[in-house]
Amino acid sequence: MEAIIYTTNTGSAEQYAKMLAEQTGLPVFSMEEAKSEVEEGSEIIYLGWIMAAQVKGYKTAAKKYKIRAVCAVGMEKTGTRTEQIRKKTFVPAEVPLFTLQGNFNVKKLHGFYRLMMSMMVKMVTKQLVAKTDRTQRENEMLEIMLQGGENVRKENLAEVLDWYKREQML
Repeated sequence: MEAIIYTTNTGSAEQYAKMLAEQTGLPVFSMEEAKSEVEEGSEIIYLGWIMAAQVKGYKTAAKKYKIRAVCAVGMEKTGTRTEQIRKKTFVPAEVPLFTLQGNFNVKKLHGFYRLMMSMMVKMVTKQLVAKTDRTQRENEMLEIMLQGGENVRKENLAEVLDWYKREQML
């Protein structure tokens, strides 16, 4: 592998990319920086944020680089919704896909995404508050939407690092 490349909106994917770089020794670049720093066709690990079950920037990165693994950063718990995200983003079955829980703060979103998420948060919180038989997952989602959440943690990268170590041994 030659680099870690990321696309971020509120900073969570960037935080994870830098943590991953510390652990692997790989250089890390934003998608913008990578245009001039990483050769086309290079093998990379790609990190992007999730919007509507799609990993933002993946399509662009896949056209230019050989993506060896994808880390999708979103609101939900690490390790969840992997198959749904793989399908909607068109990540090939042979490419490992890891989901990582990021931070959530609507105020850090920009433009259209801020407006859209503000409306979604209002709608979903109203539905969840009215629901009397919420699941644990729904309770966690409600809390994140109401309180925000700082969920970027090194331990969330454990599976990614295990995969990386195995790849280095081949």
